[in-house]
Amino acid sequence: MIETIYIYSDESGTFDYIHNDYFLFGGLIFFSKDEKDIAARKYSHAEKVIKHHYQNENIELKACYISNGEKGKLYRSLNQVYKFCVVIKQKQVNRKIFSHKKHKQRYLDFAYKMVLRKCLETLINEKHIFPRKVKFVIVNTDEHVTATDGIYELRESLLNEFKNGTFNYTWDKHFSPLFPQLLDVELKFWDSKSNFLIRAADIISNHCYTQLRFNQGDLDEERNMFVYYLPSNYIGHKGLEYFESSQNIISEVKS
Repeated sequence: MIETIYIYSDESGTFDYIHNDYFLFGGLIFFSKDEKDIAARKYSHAEKVIKHHYQNENIELKACYISNGEKGKLYRSLNQVYKFCVVIKQKQVNRKIFSHKKHKQRYLDFAYKMVLRKCLETLINEKHIFPRKVKFVIVNTDEHVTATDGIYELRESLLNEFKNGTFNYTWDKHFSPLFPQLLDVELKFWDSKSNFLIRAADIISNHCYTQLRFNQGDLDEERNMFVYYLPSNYIGHKGLEYFESSQNIISEVKS
């Protein structure tokens, strides 16, 4: 019985449409503490093999520091894990979103929330998760400079999305909650040096980002990988579309 869902994530790219085509979040989902601990041990072992080559046990194996072959070894250690990625094709995003720092953060929070919702919906539909059994969702992400109120807003947004559902005023439609018995969403920021699975999320996001650039904006379908695209006119694998457009975010941003 799944009572707690654990999510680990990181980002790749710069949210700047002038100099960058893509921005994305990538990560992993686990259905139990035992499951995440097993994945962490496998990933730790893969890191140790690579560190032995460098003859440096203290080196942090971030994707930006190691070779493509080494990144491939780390990525393959996660083959059995459920992974996700949301791709933002920045040239297609409403330009007004880039006009203000708060607009940008709201949009990125929206993108993050939507990929988690769509991924969890798929896992529910495939009977991997029984929604009324879920009591807690623990979201872990790489630390970055975020104002305290921004952290609070993201947590509240995730909690509301998962527990209460949302209403889209443009479509005049209510989207039901994922986990009606949910008690809490916990949001944690980590230094990647101290967390194996945050480093694993870094490898996933880098893998997807590199593939995007090589494939001119598309990702290959992979087992246990859920991929979604924004803005909403882009359709992710398995034919899932986002139910809100990038323009909706502007109406949510308060000056």
